[in-house]
Amino acid sequence: MDDRTLPVNKWSENDVKCWLESIGIKKTYVEKLYAEEVTGPALMELDESFLKDIGMKGGQIHMLICKRNKLLQAQENEQRAKHSSSKASDRTDAQTDPVRPSNAPAEGTSSRERCSPADKTSRDNTATTSGKRQRRSNNSQLQSTDEVLELTNCRPFRSQNTDFKYVKDKVLAPESGVNDLITPCHEYKSFTIAAELNKNQLQSKFACEVIRFASACMNIRTNGTIHFGIMDSVADKGWKHGQIIGIKVKERECYVDALDYIERCFAENVQEIARKCIHPPVFVEVISKDSQEQRFVVEVDIEPTFSLVKNRVFEVCLPKYNEDGQKVTLTKDRTLYQRLGAKSEPVKLNDVFTFFTGLQDRDAQREKAELSCAQVHTEIHQNLGRKLSILINDGKSYIDDSLRYILVTNRCEKDNLNYINFLMHLNIFCVFDFDEDSNVSGLYSKYKEHHTTRPYFLQDFSNEGKTGSSLSQKHLSLFDQTSWIFCNGRSDFLGDEKPCDEKTWIKMKKTYLKKAVIRICDEILPKGSFIVLFLLLSPVQKPLVETFQEFYSEMNGTEYIVCIAESRENYEKWANLAQTSCSIETLEQCSIVGMKLSHVDATIQAMLPSTAQPRHLPVSTKGVCTLSSLEEDKLFSLEILCVDQCDDIKLDFLTEKEIQEIEQNFYQGRKIIWKNFWLADKRRCGEIIEREACQDASKLLDDILRGSGHNCSVAKLKIFHHPGSGGSTIARQVLWKRRKHLRCAVIKTSYSPATVCKHALAFREYEEKEISHCLPVLLLIEDYDEDYLEELRYELIDAVATRKINSPRPYFILLCCRRSNDPERLCKVSPLDTVAVTHKLTDSEKSLFRTKLEKLRQKDVKPEFILTFVLMCEEFNEAYVRDFVQHILQDIDRSSHDTRLMRYVALLNFYVPNSYVSLSHCEAFLGLGVYTERTSRAYDFKSHLSEQARMIFIELRESTTYISSVQIIHCLVAKEILHQLSGNEPQSQLAMTLLQEKTLFGNRFGRDEFIKFIRDLFIRRDKRSRGDNTDTLFSPFIEHICKAEDCEKAIAILKAAYELLGKDPFFAQQLARLHYINEKFKDAEYWAGVAKFDLPNDSYILDTEGQVYRKWFSFTVDKMTQEDTPESIIQKIEIALKAMKCFRAAQQAAKAERDSMNNAGYFGEVEVGCRLLRFLSTMPVFHRSPEGEYSELVKYLITDYIPKDIQKPWGRLHSRLKGLRQNLYNALEWISEDLSYFQTDKTHEKEDEKDEKEEQIHNPRKWLKRQSEVYAKFFISTSLIEESNSGPESQLIRRMNIYKSGGGSVTNILSFLTDKKETRSSEKLEEILSFYTENPQRDRLEDNDLINYILCHITLACLAPGSAKLLPVQTLRELSIRFFKGRRPFPASAYFLLTLLYWPDEALDKEPNPEKDEILNLALQTLKRLYDIKVKDVPTRKKRIYTHFFLGKGYGLRKIVHKTKIEKLISGSLDERRMKWLHGAVWNIDEIRDILKRVSGWTKDRNLFIRGHMKELPILPLHRDSVPPGNENVTFYLGFSFNGLVAFNIEVENNPTVSRIQGI
Repeated sequence: MDDRTLPVNKWSENDVKCWLESIGIKKTYVEKLYAEEVTGPALMELDESFLKDIGMKGGQIHMLICKRNKLLQAQENEQRAKHSSSKASDRTDAQTDPVRPSNAPAEGTSSRERCSPADKTSRDNTATTSGKRQRRSNNSQLQSTDEVLELTNCRPFRSQNTDFKYVKDKVLAPESGVNDLITPCHEYKSFTIAAELNKNQLQSKFACEVIRFASACMNIRTNGTIHFGIMDSVADKGWKHGQIIGIKVKERECYVDALDYIERCFAENVQEIARKCIHPPVFVEVISKDSQEQRFVVEVDIEPTFSLVKNRVFEVCLPKYNEDGQKVTLTKDRTLYQRLGAKSEPVKLNDVFTFFTGLQDRDAQREKAELSCAQVHTEIHQNLGRKLSILINDGKSYIDDSLRYILVTNRCEKDNLNYINFLMHLNIFCVFDFDEDSNVSGLYSKYKEHHTTRPYFLQDFSNEGKTGSSLSQKHLSLFDQTSWIFCNGRSDFLGDEKPCDEKTWIKMKKTYLKKAVIRICDEILPKGSFIVLFLLLSPVQKPLVETFQEFYSEMNGTEYIVCIAESRENYEKWANLAQTSCSIETLEQCSIVGMKLSHVDATIQAMLPSTAQPRHLPVSTKGVCTLSSLEEDKLFSLEILCVDQCDDIKLDFLTEKEIQEIEQNFYQGRKIIWKNFWLADKRRCGEIIEREACQDASKLLDDILRGSGHNCSVAKLKIFHHPGSGGSTIARQVLWKRRKHLRCAVIKTSYSPATVCKHALAFREYEEKEISHCLPVLLLIEDYDEDYLEELRYELIDAVATRKINSPRPYFILLCCRRSNDPERLCKVSPLDTVAVTHKLTDSEKSLFRTKLEKLRQKDVKPEFILTFVLMCEEFNEAYVRDFVQHILQDIDRSSHDTRLMRYVALLNFYVPNSYVSLSHCEAFLGLGVYTERTSRAYDFKSHLSEQARMIFIELRESTTYISSVQIIHCLVAKEILHQLSGNEPQSQLAMTLLQEKTLFGNRFGRDEFIKFIRDLFIRRDKRSRGDNTDTLFSPFIEHICKAEDCEKAIAILKAAYELLGKDPFFAQQLARLHYINEKFKDAEYWAGVAKFDLPNDSYILDTEGQVYRKWFSFTVDKMTQEDTPESIIQKIEIALKAMKCFRAAQQAAKAERDSMNNAGYFGEVEVGCRLLRFLSTMPVFHRSPEGEYSELVKYLITDYIPKDIQKPWGRLHSRLKGLRQNLYNALEWISEDLSYFQTDKTHEKEDEKDEKEEQIHNPRKWLKRQSEVYAKFFISTSLIEESNSGPESQLIRRMNIYKSGGGSVTNILSFLTDKKETRSSEKLEEILSFYTENPQRDRLEDNDLINYILCHITLACLAPGSAKLLPVQTLRELSIRFFKGRRPFPASAYFLLTLLYWPDEALDKEPNPEKDEILNLALQTLKRLYDIKVKDVPTRKKRIYTHFFLGKGYGLRKIVHKTKIEKLISGSLDERRMKWLHGAVWNIDEIRDILKRVSGWTKDRNLFIRGHMKELPILPLHRDSVPPGNENVTFYLGFSFNGLVAFNIEVENNPTVSRIQGI
């Protein structure tokens, strides 16, 4: 496509794409326009609004529209010219016609071929407005007459620097004439055709031009240079005069030997002089990013020195090649040439006399010029120190800690290693190291003495993002450890990564370099947050230049690029090669050249904001130890707080303005930093208010350090706080106060608990002689996930246990600080270790806040900097916040971009806790392009905001990726903004508009976090366990839409989010739930199917599908009328059976999920099954008997009997309905066993709850008992028992009678022990036992029946030990021996019974019996194996093991004491009783000590053992850290659980006063 000849209205999409690429539009936008099918006619109509809609930024839009308009104007002008002139000739002079440019396509080439990547021009911010120039078309014509090519300088006269290069298509200054005789005049020759001629032709042509030019220069006495390979003719409008194109040089000798014509062309008496004045050719390489073809500009310097040319004239004959004779001839007469203007012209005959008479004047001028030039000029040195400070600090007077550096360097010689200390103090993100010996003798060997690093090879670093998670940089420690990238292998590496030469590197590794640079610039670090520092320490090779060009391209210029080179030679080689991307002048501006490295080192170190003094930690001997930077780096998952924190800061560097800014940032709402405390201690800023909760936290910490009755290796101190109430400040105040007496650190939760645990242990033991006497470590963890906290706690407990150390104080104290909307409630749950911080101020706090506010106002602090503090002073009073926001929003422009952004941020901040929008997203949304000034990003962003936005936005920095972000100053303010700016527009419409903001969703920095917050807006439910006010069914935003608007709006917004966020199956799941709750079952079925299609094995999605049918079934049954047809009844049953099938699929999927225990499928199946039984019982065909039994239904469900009325109509249902009983039985048994394992009865006091859903959540044991009774009710039939007469049906119905009476499963039987009316429970148990055979030893019971039978005796013994129904323990042992001798698997409950029955009994086991130990050992091993299968990889916190029984002081069944008996002896409320279990206070109650038996055991390597009948048996301590170190005799209380034997209240036998008490 030729955009000069083919009209734009005829262009295809490919033509438009080619043109867009040629003018330098970014590839992403080119692809978007191509995808939008923008053809020529569409291009002509493009406007700014359309381009913005596809996400295009302002700078690119401006460039595209300008270029498009110029193109259209040029074509219009050309059309006019064609009509007004005759046919134009396109012939050119054969001698001067340039060759086609290497990047101009041949005729007939397709547009796709013409737009290959090799044809793209380099970017440069010093060229045109857009920074990119247009390409020439295939007829070598310019696309517009005003195209500007970049100017460049000629090679310095007489320079032999081989590193000097020309860049193809740049332009030299026009040809010049005589100036001051010393400054050379220049003449250009394209020479493109001549360069392809044979040797004789080439030499004659070359010599002719050189000699003519030389004689002219020598006659005028001026220096000059003639250039071959530079455009001299402008006959072809496709070229610029002086444009560098270069020529192919086959043999350099041809050009050198061509000057032998000097002897033939000059008169004999001046031949030697001519030789001395005409210097040998210089071959200057022409480089190009677009082409690897080697071309040169051949230059010849002419220097007629006074001593050589005095009183002489130079007449010459010129060589000409004769085509006919194919030989070179000389012109007959010698000609006298002179420089006239920019040309070499013969002296006319009329002027010869004048020329000769002026000879002496010219000699005198030459002599004078040479003398003037010879005078020594004093060089004016640049102020490199100031330049360095401005470049390296991004314009600041000192180095900013927040600024990161990317170092690019090559070989560092041994002498230079003494002068790179400044690098040890810079915040270096990564290093691109081209020294293969760096690890042995180079920079890396020095750097790793001071800091920990992560070494990579290029391909590893560039591909890391693909293999990692979406937030892989967090897990790779990219922000906490310097990534050291060996760009050209390592000589000491034993693997395959060996160094290679330049050509091999470009071929094999350049691609990886590009990926690495793109990954850094496009995914990790936003522009303006880092500086790329090129440190040229040795001769430069091309790969180093390639690195510059990649960064230059990705960063859109040199604004954040700095080069330091002590050697000018090294710099010039680098700069000459780099000029393909950037002009030499621009490179000079960002480079420090010629400054000694030692001076650079000293200058930068003088600019450091802190001194290099060491940091210190407290030690157990009351002194301090030095914490080296290397050791601190190794503990990268901790932010360590030292004794002398901030003391290394140079206070003189901080101006009053900067100190005020630090203080204002805090009072504006940002998190407090250590510098705030330090400045307050130094009295350089106001003191920080200490709320009373801080004193409470300190007192609780003192209690923990003293032991206070609940000593343990890992203690917890929790601070729950209202958002914005100062909880985080209080937590940090506690750390700051304790930093000299405890080792303090903040946990970075982006690292795994295992990593944090490893570092915490190393931190505790660092520089300590005795690890048993180390200081406790106070670890602050903020806004944590409960699972993370518990996993960390268990990791620490296990790690301490393996250390085999004992200490009277805790080893670690976890200071847990978390936001909560109801902190007081959470404090009441655990008052002994929890502090609540609310917005409510005490009277004394109000006084402190008022005083502080007055002081801030006296300092003339701008209102926007203390808004959050003002709101805190008013306790975030709802009316005050409303008036406050109303005042701020007065006169706001509701249609502006600022206001829209404000509403979007408010929407997220109010509904999604801890949400934010990255600064990069905000800039993109507001259309703020790339900045050309070296100014702070924050300043630029805020300066573009309205006054209202500046007041309510606060800028934060994300703690793990360090990406700057924006929030509303407080979530309550966000709520008011949302309300007051909405007007009549509902919030659903605001969210819909947000989803359509392509700029926000397309922005790369912070994209993962932004998408996460959007997902949370639509999906994240509130949970009281997380500190929310309520438990919600949907996200608070969706619930608000449903309540304030309608469910249709909620459905519409969820559908839009589903489409936008990649058709996320969890959005489809939410849509299914929303539809079935609003009784739209067909749609719910569709969306459940969509979710299931994407995640067919997700148990939660399968459960949702089951819930759709369950709700559908309940709805249709509830709406049933007398008019329902038989077909509709069949449909209802079909729906119920579908629900049960889905729930069974969910059960199977849950078994395969290792990280969760989803039991919803079992509960769902039971609920639907029981409802289906009730529904079937209402069918006329299953009429009830006179006794009120469902005999007909029972007969249908458990036998082959089918009533005639339904035999055919229900044909496809019979087999499934006859499996209903067994399916329900299996589900009930699974639930029963699951409840036997874990502590689920969290709220015994909520026994009056009627809602089954609430019971399922709070009291599943009661739910199970009720559902079991419903289930049993429909399978009882006296008549069927009589008919079957002891057949299987009779046995089944007897079992159903047991179920109906409250037995039938382990959990149901044990639930009798929680009944407050013990007499009623014992009578029920006796009734249940009466259903069993009178002689179980003779009449063999099934396995499950036998388990239930034995458990009924144990339970009855706990309630009524004197009951006549009880069998002796020996009989029960004989019955249970089946579980030991049987060669088939039994349920876990069978082995649990073995541990209870076969535990040594002083009355029964007077003689040692090894077989009984074998029974116990088998039972314990099997219980442990089944428990491990059960819990999978689920955190222990989520499923706490439940201890059912304790060993008492009696004999026989009397020695078995159920937990409820102990519970009844504990006074206080539910929370108080829980705390007594938690802290072990229950074991100090005399009544409990009287009924429980302490047993003896021993410890060995932190493991606990007890003697059984004869052999030792392993015991599980309730808490691992309760086991004393070493080998000790201990005593404890013994508990029985489904995980084996459990030890409580372990004490060292001979010294109980130092024992560590543990409880539940």
